[in-house]
Amino acid sequence: MSNGDDGEEPSDEALMAEVAAGDRAAFATLTRRHLKRSLALAQRVVGNAQDAEEVVQDAFLGVWRHAEGWRGGEASFGTWLYRIVVNRSLDYRRRRGFAPLEEADDLPAPAPDAYAAVAERQLAASVDTAISALPDRQRAALSLCYYQELTCAEAAEVMKVSVSAMESLLVRARRVLRAKLQPLIGSSGEES
Repeated sequence: MSNGDDGEEPSDEALMAEVAAGDRAAFATLTRRHLKRSLALAQRVVGNAQDAEEVVQDAFLGVWRHAEGWRGGEASFGTWLYRIVVNRSLDYRRRRGFAPLEEADDLPAPAPDAYAAVAERQLAASVDTAISALPDRQRAALSLCYYQELTCAEAAEVMKVSVSAMESLLVRARRVLRAKLQPLIGSSGEES
């Protein structure tokens, strides 16, 4: 793997050119750069860490096998990779055909801070459960925009939909989440 003369890390695009030529070190660098965010995205879409690991491994294997087919002028590497991760995640959920089991919390010893910690865990679990119950495309849209912090236009490009379609997916997802979580958050949620 070649570094730039200025000592900076090579760009994703430069690394992909080297990966297309069979450079394993370039592939390892690219994987290290994007693994954490890819796992987070896949976990939000498929619903659990073990399945997300399988999806991301499959996605990176696809990157290695099809590196020569990547066209840098059409999309950034990150956008291309997230598209692969989202598509593999959605395919995985369709194949699996079941919802992940809800995890039960252990009751903590009573203490002044224990109640707040339990309430916070329960709220987080409720949010995760509500997100996992969303339709696949809404869950993917929400994950890309809120957890991967992509812009609406970038997320639309990843999912190969128009910006208005992405906005519609987000509006519907937020509406469903607000309705499901309303009993937990009270009436302070804003209406849309």
